[in-house]
Amino acid sequence: MTPNENRRICDKGHKYYKSSDCPTCPICENARKPESGFLSLLPAPARRALENNGVTSLKILSTYSEKEILKLHGMGPASLPKLKSALKEKGLSFKK
Repeated sequence: MTPNENRRICDKGHKYYKSSDCPTCPICENARKPESGFLSLLPAPARRALENNGVTSLKILSTYSEKEILKLHGMGPASLPKLKSALKEKGLSFKK
């Protein structure tokens, strides 16, 4: 533990330490990570960014431009190559 980390307990009773104000329990987040599909390729913040905006399928993702996706809170540029690859595998792409 570093001096800037605070011990927290989530609603389910998991104990964890976090240095940021983010209220997300990492234990709960790991438990709900999909085992397959394009969302399973992403880190938790990027996955939540898409889920919170209703982007739960590649078909829905293809209706967005890269620029629009990058504007979502939690989405970073490192996730774009993974998303592009997943879209390409299904014959889809980002909106131009």
